[in-house]
Amino acid sequence: MKKDKVSPNALKRFHYSQDQIIDKPFNWEQLWRLLTYLKPYSKNLLPLSILMVLITTGVRLVIPILIGVYTLDKAIIERDASLLTILVGIIAGLYILSYVSNVLRIRWMNQLGQGVIYDLRKHLFSHVQMLSHRFFDQRSAGSILVRIMNDINSLQELFTNGVINLLMDMLMLVGIILILSTLSPELTLAVLVILPLMFFISTSLRKKIRRSWQSVRIKQSKLNSHLNESIQGIRVTQSFTQEKENMAFFDGVNTENYDSWKTATKKNAMFRPLVELTNAVGTAVLIWYGAYLIQGGSLQLGEFVSFAFYLGMFWEPISRLGMVYNQLLMGMASSERIFEFLDEKPIVHEKAGAKDLTDIKGDIVFDSVEFSYDEKRKALDKISLEMKAGETVALVGHTGSGKTTIANLITRFYDPTAGKVMIDGIDLKDVTLTSLRNQISIVLQDTFIFSGTIKENIRFGRPDANDEEVKEAAKAIGAHRFIEKLPNGYETEVEERGNILSVGERQLLSFARALLANPSIIIMDEATASIDTETEVQIQLALKKLLNGRTAIIIAHRLSTIRESDNIFVLDHGKIIESGNHDQLMDLQGEYFHLVKAQFKMLEVI
Repeated sequence: MKKDKVSPNALKRFHYSQDQIIDKPFNWEQLWRLLTYLKPYSKNLLPLSILMVLITTGVRLVIPILIGVYTLDKAIIERDASLLTILVGIIAGLYILSYVSNVLRIRWMNQLGQGVIYDLRKHLFSHVQMLSHRFFDQRSAGSILVRIMNDINSLQELFTNGVINLLMDMLMLVGIILILSTLSPELTLAVLVILPLMFFISTSLRKKIRRSWQSVRIKQSKLNSHLNESIQGIRVTQSFTQEKENMAFFDGVNTENYDSWKTATKKNAMFRPLVELTNAVGTAVLIWYGAYLIQGGSLQLGEFVSFAFYLGMFWEPISRLGMVYNQLLMGMASSERIFEFLDEKPIVHEKAGAKDLTDIKGDIVFDSVEFSYDEKRKALDKISLEMKAGETVALVGHTGSGKTTIANLITRFYDPTAGKVMIDGIDLKDVTLTSLRNQISIVLQDTFIFSGTIKENIRFGRPDANDEEVKEAAKAIGAHRFIEKLPNGYETEVEERGNILSVGERQLLSFARALLANPSIIIMDEATASIDTETEVQIQLALKKLLNGRTAIIIAHRLSTIRESDNIFVLDHGKIIESGNHDQLMDLQGEYFHLVKAQFKMLEVI
């Protein structure tokens, strides 16, 4: 198949520095950490599964002795019909017992495996939910999705079959070797002489196979990241007519994923032929040397038949161990990536003894605050400011001046690298994150609407709100009118990201969501940028009433929205260069004055 050529620029669109092959030696400590997820099942499903394994293994080890040594040598050769009848009945009963125990083993093992996968995925998702914003700044959504879905799915076979089968096969091998040694030590040594060579060859493949499966996970991460961005940005792609280049890039990423799977499966496939080759050599030795021992009188025919049964059974668990070993390597490749996320610690975390922040007034103070996102360029440089309770404060400045950073520090999405941020005189590092963020509502320019109903989206920040409270919040902000016109009103499903709503309608919903949460502090980051002038006037009237008694922080480029703010801070390169109300700053004729003039000139041109 001919593939489209991808331009060099297209190949630079994605950066995956966080998804590298983790080249650590296989260690039992990590396996034990993975097996700790079996602990909740240690009193029911796990012991029941092990019991069924013991029964199944015991039955399978007994049957060949009954067939060879007793049925052939004693009942058939000695023509003992009654003994033959008894043995046939016993063997039939054992096969039935083996069938029942196998059915129960498979059922309980599946329940056990699915339970472990459920617990592990829940643990990883819960942990990721608690990580700091910096973690998400450094990783694509697709990369995170791969770890929560694909990497955990790859452990499913290991927990459903691998762990218990490993125990069963190990017991089977030990039992078979002991029985073979009892039947004929000489023949056992002759047949199993090939095992050390097989062990040496398989061990040498271990590292290559593990790295191959890690490579598969990384390629899947790239593929998911590209798919996620392609779907989210489809309108941009189509508007710039970049469909062909996008498809060509996808073909390249998809090919890498295909090639990595092909390489990994090729190395995996080397195990089974190796076992079959060993089986063939062992069988040849059995026939040649076994015949020699029978002719010499040191081995009975029935013992030879039992030996042949056991030898056939011996290669089966050896083969399965190779498969389990491959599952284990795949599982280790995935678990290393899962544990990498689980070992991530939130940069913003609660200190021991942190107290709840309740019934706050809303006084906010920045005391010589410094902050940097990359430890190179300062986003805030020794900022000191005060926002009084109940005030509406505006932050103004060019892009990158530090406005959004101030909002991020108030909500503790990040912590300052120097200085203190305080609410009502309390350092935010001394309070619990939940109690702090419960006091704050944020409305962003790129508002996020979740899949679900209009009603569920409005009460996202306050799930216990009743239907009447939801409607009151919508009416207060002016959203009730358009909601009532929707096919099912407040029960209308808005689909992913609220695609059935206009940009302005989504913004109104985010306002209603924030106001229903009844916060002490409201942060609006370019919240009216996507709203038309008529809607903006409506919102301004609603905000005058609803922001009464609350501290409001408004970040806006449209300066018309902040004229009536009690205080305006003008920022430039992480520093406050001016502050005051609109009239004071206009009289000052400084940076704010020039920003207002420039914006009005732009409107006149338009």
